[in-house]
Amino acid sequence: MTNPALPIIYIKAVNPGYTVDGKTNVGEMIELARNDDSDAPISLAGLTIGYTNSSGNSVDLLEFPENSWLTGEGLLLHYSGNEMPAHLSYLKTLAFKAGPLTLTLNGEVIDSVCWTGKDECAEAFSSVRPTALVRNVEANVFSHLENYEPNFHTDDYYEVPVLDETPPRQCERLEFSEILSYYESSSSEQFIEIFNPTTEQILLDGCQIKYKNNLLKLEGIIGAEKYQAIYPSDWHFTKNPTTENQVELIDTDGSLVDTLIYQNNQKKSASLAKFGVDENGEAVWRPTYSQTPGDENVYTEFPPCPDGKILNENTGNCVKITTLPATKTCPEGSYLNPETGRCKKYVTKVETTCAEGYYKNPLTGRCKKIVTNDGASFPVEQGEEIQTTTTFTALYALIAVILIGVAYVIFQFRRRLKRLFGKVFQSFRRKRRL
Repeated sequence: MTNPALPIIYIKAVNPGYTVDGKTNVGEMIELARNDDSDAPISLAGLTIGYTNSSGNSVDLLEFPENSWLTGEGLLLHYSGNEMPAHLSYLKTLAFKAGPLTLTLNGEVIDSVCWTGKDECAEAFSSVRPTALVRNVEANVFSHLENYEPNFHTDDYYEVPVLDETPPRQCERLEFSEILSYYESSSSEQFIEIFNPTTEQILLDGCQIKYKNNLLKLEGIIGAEKYQAIYPSDWHFTKNPTTENQVELIDTDGSLVDTLIYQNNQKKSASLAKFGVDENGEAVWRPTYSQTPGDENVYTEFPPCPDGKILNENTGNCVKITTLPATKTCPEGSYLNPETGRCKKYVTKVETTCAEGYYKNPLTGRCKKIVTNDGASFPVEQGEEIQTTTTFTALYALIAVILIGVAYVIFQFRRRLKRLFGKVFQSFRRKRRL
């Protein structure tokens, strides 16, 4: 069916894609169709598909190369990374409320469609009701249809292969290794890091990093087993997203190389870094307070503490440093008593020297006169008995022992002695009566 109001190639359907079972952009596509009844190939050279988002920013989604032809009824394009069959892919995803989507031939717009719900645009897409915006060719109007299936035939698109213009895949072995979104003071701190795990350098020209509707072209060379940090300048990562955010690494041919997902509850000034793989071969990502853009990742569990505070490793909190009092300095000739914290005077002990005829008593440290006895002062006469204090002491000790012994015997046999004395006393009384 043809319509003279439509160009030879027109936009037939658009779908911005939906999240299904945790996968994003499911079903996203752009369908083009031809507006004639012939079977003749139509040249696509000079044809460009452009897109303007809700913020008014425009970008070219796809520019058809020279010697490319449409040989069938239409063309199906899908968003890169989508698993649905298609002839070609594009790198910038479509929004639920945006437009226009344009077809430009050699700089002139030949067809367009928008979905903002304003002016002559169709209604915006709903996130809770998946639809496709499909054109009624006869009436030349767009409407939202559920369960729409675009036409796809493998022989509908023909492109003469130009090997010199087809870029080879060159970034397929790269991987993401670190990202910082929750910056401290400025969005210029944000970065994403890639790692080359191979033993050869890799050319980055033609590869891109994709985040939402934003593309960041890479260039230069990343050395073998080296890290490289990329700082976006024209756009920024969501600082602390409320949902999962996905970043993609795209190769020169549009194929997906690696995907990084950073979630809600990011920690301020902490990057999300890759630390090897687990036992199942899955990448292990952890927040770390040691940011290492362009270098090997370092894991630091807690943030650094400000001046005047130290880290309590048991709680992860920074606590105030308790300043100890300055050490007390004692004057010369005194020392600090550690028990009282007071200064005490040194006491110098002077060695005492006794005069001639005196000796030092070791118990008192005093000098005492030496008493000598040459026999003249205390003469001993022959036949005189000498009783010393020692003799009397021994005698007293002997008497004491005897008395103690007698007392012990009396105590031990007191009952028997009592009975004995009782019998003697009774016997004595009987004799007196007689």
